[in-house]
Amino acid sequence: MSTFQGKTIIITGAAMGLGLAAAKTVAEKGANLALVDYNEEALEKAKKEILSVAPNAKILAVTADISDEDAVKNYIDKTLSEYGKIDGFYNNAGIEGKQAPITEYDIEVFKKVIDINLMGVYYGLKHVIPAMQKNGGGKIVNVASVGGIRGVINQMPYVASKHAVSGMTKNAAIEYGKDNIFTNAIAPGAILTPMVAGAFKQVNPSDPAAAEKEYAQRNPTRRLGKPEEVGKLVAFLLSDDCQYVNGQIIAIDGGESNLYGNS
Repeated sequence: MSTFQGKTIIITGAAMGLGLAAAKTVAEKGANLALVDYNEEALEKAKKEILSVAPNAKILAVTADISDEDAVKNYIDKTLSEYGKIDGFYNNAGIEGKQAPITEYDIEVFKKVIDINLMGVYYGLKHVIPAMQKNGGGKIVNVASVGGIRGVINQMPYVASKHAVSGMTKNAAIEYGKDNIFTNAIAPGAILTPMVAGAFKQVNPSDPAAAEKEYAQRNPTRRLGKPEEVGKLVAFLLSDDCQYVNGQIIAIDGGESNLYGNS
């Protein structure tokens, strides 16, 4: 895979899970990082963890609530001030919300999921794209989830927000491909991150491990995905090796999405 030497990559939701995994991967390949997360303490911990595998990495850590447009503009401005350009953007931060039937869903939680998963992603696109245009292009990877390509029971706002991310990805691709800006999205299935572990606790509070094991048996691979596997896909989509791939929603779920409705 191409080196990231001299490349500046912004990663939101960088303190854990899929954001941290991708940050480690590109840092090891020489990227300058701007790590964004709402949790300052977790962000500092993540920074140390990345430096343990990539001691020479340059890392800017910015605490931000991505549902606040001013905060989004601030982390982009700080990145430009620190590094002078933005080559890649992993628009990753998001939340699941809670699990509940459509008719019983808490409306305030619904709005929060939309504010973070939909508006936060949009604000990132809105303010990163002009910087990439000035730089002659760039790579954007949004996070759509398999919830952005199919339904997921008891997760209406999550599914709605992630379908929106899929749509925004396609629009950004067709509007800015002319500027050498390639926009794609990944659609992870059940990857063993803290967010997914929390979902299993909601499904079976007394024995989340049993819920995890049961879910894994539905997958053709009979296991859950690993964050580092997603990190490698993200790194490819952000790299110079990724050419002429634009506007795609790429599932990384062990093939499970091919089974829905057939099992």
